[in-house]
Amino acid sequence: MHKNLIEAAVTSQKVGYSVALARSEEEVREAQRLRYKVFVEELGARIPTRTPNHDIDLYDAFCDHLIVRESQGDRIVGTYRILSPEASRRVGNYYSENEFYINRLQNLRNRMVEVGRSCIHPDYRSGAVITLLWAGLAEYMVSNNYEYLMGCASIGMADGGHNAANLFSQMDPAHMAPAEYRVFPQNGLPFERLANGQPALIPPLIKGYLRVGAWVCGEPAWDPDFNTADLLLLLPMSRMNPRYMRHFVKPAEPLAA
Repeated sequence: MHKNLIEAAVTSQKVGYSVALARSEEEVREAQRLRYKVFVEELGARIPTRTPNHDIDLYDAFCDHLIVRESQGDRIVGTYRILSPEASRRVGNYYSENEFYINRLQNLRNRMVEVGRSCIHPDYRSGAVITLLWAGLAEYMVSNNYEYLMGCASIGMADGGHNAANLFSQMDPAHMAPAEYRVFPQNGLPFERLANGQPALIPPLIKGYLRVGAWVCGEPAWDPDFNTADLLLLLPMSRMNPRYMRHFVKPAEPLAA
């Protein structure tokens, strides 16, 4: 476990939250149950799993699991999983390589962290929880001297993919990665055929990534298991908006391993 992740707390009048890396197998299992609740029960994903009511795949055992815990009910209400460069070498690849050809990112591998499986309990989708997840991620990157954050960001396709196609078609060129960081989908979404010109609705997670300085690395891929269109996003920490960096990364006592 990485030692330098902060453990922060945010308290409102009624409820408090804390963010930390999971420190036990049971905490990881609780995060996997939350993922199952959101991805399968709420969003209808088809996830093969050997453990009922848990979202588990082969990458989980290699990942650090960032969790936000609600103190009043003592339960995990938000999670992100983090695959470090060292762990990606042990597992053999990044999860994103199941959806994208990322050959042009090869030279970043030793400095690039992959994040994914982000979800928040439907009763706790407030600014406090997502802010803590972002604070935990930013501190993880800075304290371990990683330079690039990569991950798939999903757009639901309940409408047949039209919004996803519109979103990519209407993407501001300033948000697109330089050519040397472009990736290519293995199972591409036919966005040119699906785009219908309607104003795109941008999911909050993608909006947040773009706001802090992330690039979209290429055309969307279609994930049939989750029935989503996925964009690969890349955030060089050097591009992170300084205002957000000051907000997310604050001095704190490091956690014990």
